[in-house]
Amino acid sequence: MSQDSTNGPATSRKLAARRRREIVAVLLFSGGPIFESSIPLSVFGVDRQDAGVPRYRLLVCAGEDGPLRTTGGLQLTAPFGLEAISRAGTVVVPAWRSITQPPPTAALDALRQAHEEGARIVGLCTGSFVLAAAGLLDGRPATTHWMYAPTLAKRYPAVHVDPRELFVDDGDILTSAGTAAGIDLCLHVVRTDHGTEAAGALARRLVVPPRRANAESGGHPRHLDRSLPEEIGSDPLAEVVAWALEHLHEQFDVEALAARAYMSRRTFDRRFRSLTGSAPLQWLITQRVLQAQRLLETSDYSVDEVAGRCGFRSPVALRGHFRRQLGSSPAAYRAAYRARRAEMGESAQQYEGAELRPENGEQGQARGFEPRTPVPEGRTPLAPSGEPEPRESPAPRDHREGRPTRAPGPARPVRSDAGRSEADLFVPRLPGQRGRGQ
Repeated sequence: MSQDSTNGPATSRKLAARRRREIVAVLLFSGGPIFESSIPLSVFGVDRQDAGVPRYRLLVCAGEDGPLRTTGGLQLTAPFGLEAISRAGTVVVPAWRSITQPPPTAALDALRQAHEEGARIVGLCTGSFVLAAAGLLDGRPATTHWMYAPTLAKRYPAVHVDPRELFVDDGDILTSAGTAAGIDLCLHVVRTDHGTEAAGALARRLVVPPRRANAESGGHPRHLDRSLPEEIGSDPLAEVVAWALEHLHEQFDVEALAARAYMSRRTFDRRFRSLTGSAPLQWLITQRVLQAQRLLETSDYSVDEVAGRCGFRSPVALRGHFRRQLGSSPAAYRAAYRARRAEMGESAQQYEGAELRPENGEQGQARGFEPRTPVPEGRTPLAPSGEPEPRESPAPRDHREGRPTRAPGPARPVRSDAGRSEADLFVPRLPGQRGRGQ
């Protein structure tokens, strides 16, 4: 199973009308490791629109009665309960406390319902055990931390466990290996939703590779994104790499790059591999395929024209390398990307102007959800960034339109008389629409 699947299984369900693809619910349990739990909070809960990363709406949900304690004894209070999952188009289970203990029945039921209604379900590391317990991995490929893979395969024999993969994308069900592979999978989700540029921008903010290698299973080699990190820019070969990225539309080979570096081919190969982690020829092909992805996402050039603009000698060469790296033909990739973009655009238009916030009142109302567990006196709810944040008073509302009114100038937190304020959670904003990533 390749790391990602461009088209996904044919059995993927249509997303229910009340769910929104840009809403991500993260399901937390007591006893979970804090590192894995914080990964989706950082990726999906921090507003990085200034860096070109479209914004998601994050709902941190308690999978069981709180308070929730992490490894190390830290205590968290999730602002939402299981009822909030009914709005999410993506549900992430970042970890589970025990590979032998069954997860709570209510949480498993919520996951099954979300999957039945077309939501994308993601299990990071030991979170795969929760997905397996819900029956969502039966008959599917999946992965988890290599140390727990034999236990997953033994407890759930219907799951096709492959511990060699960093992550497995089976369309509407995705799983990752241990710890840092959770970052790889979350970046893959962003790449799937909004394209290569958005995922690359987020990777640079997180200071991680846009995509890591998976050498044991023949995965794609590690490669540089189009913009070079400063530490790579200090290497003498960086000028040659930058020139190659700027001239991908031209036909040149590794011998030409070695000549520009004033090195023999053998010396150049060795130095280049130490710099990028990849052989020069494979790196060059990967960059040409990346450029083809961008053109397929953002232009109306024919496949033949895309091949010429990416330096491939023929459309046949483009199709062969594109399929080997992405598992799809260029034409099928473009069609799938445009279909996803149209679906996400329609979903965003339907959701424009709505509010999603926890507030007192009957659960399941259109305006929001009531938090499952009250916030103890003296504590603040878990913020999207994983850090406590000051509560802010809600903006005054125009009752004729049902929308908040905004005063000119930058928003400032307004403290109540008691020194506390109310959480201003995610007034929805339309994310930028980008294409499918690499």
